[in-house]
Amino acid sequence: MRGFLFGFVLLVGVTISILSMRRGGLRSQLRFAARRLRLALALGGVYLIGATIIRIFFAQGPVADFGPAALAVVLLAAFLVFGQDPAEPPVRSEPKSQSRP
Repeated sequence: MRGFLFGFVLLVGVTISILSMRRGGLRSQLRFAARRLRLALALGGVYLIGATIIRIFFAQGPVADFGPAALAVVLLAAFLVFGQDPAEPPVRSEPKSQSRP
């Protein structure tokens, strides 16, 4: 039990330190992680519903064999597209003031 707790604390510590080093700070990175978690939960629900429909209506044949795997690949692609960090606005450099001699 002590090993599990030590590992859990270590995992949380490493996660926070890595997220803190990324651009935007810890708060924005945690917001992105929460967004991805909600997306993963929604896509997981879609997978469960889709796999259930495949098993009920296509009990035999290649659709029953390869359908859930194909659905998982499609949902993985959707996660990779929708789970990206939003584009950051370009950093504008301040114009240099020109001093006259």
